[in-house]
Amino acid sequence: MKRATMLTILIIFLSLISCHSQNKPMDSNKKTTYNVNKTDEEWRNILTDEEYRILREKGTERPHTGKYNLHFEKGNYNCAACGQTLFDSNTKFDAHCGWPSFDDALEGTITYVEDRSLGMVRTEILCSNCGSHLGHVFKDGPTDTGLRYCVNSVSLDFESKTKQNSED
Repeated sequence: MKRATMLTILIIFLSLISCHSQNKPMDSNKKTTYNVNKTDEEWRNILTDEEYRILREKGTERPHTGKYNLHFEKGNYNCAACGQTLFDSNTKFDAHCGWPSFDDALEGTITYVEDRSLGMVRTEILCSNCGSHLGHVFKDGPTDTGLRYCVNSVSLDFESKTKQNSED
């Protein structure tokens, strides 16, 4: 009986592995060098402890706690680590998932990396300028793009269009 149980578990495990191995990241871009390069010590001096945990150690903030989750002012969302503009507010929507969600990123601002952590295959999104962890992108978005960029608020800074227009 134990042998049959072990065999069943092995078959299930191998089936799961084979299914996951068929998934590919959305982009094979394996960029490992960035325009902004800092040591861990430099990042620790620039970022708060929470920002460092999420942006540099690939952490996640608790759902429904981020300041930009239900924020819908017009403007741009920038990388909190380096300031690169990542998302336009016109691409933001309420996905009811607890994190800011966007259906598209500004071209060239995101690096996509396959993430096999936590026993699943996901596509991690990084700032293409500094390599900071932003969150993940999923192919379950409700708009024409079919994408849902699920981003930690801590990874973002917001620049209001009102502020942008007054500086012009």
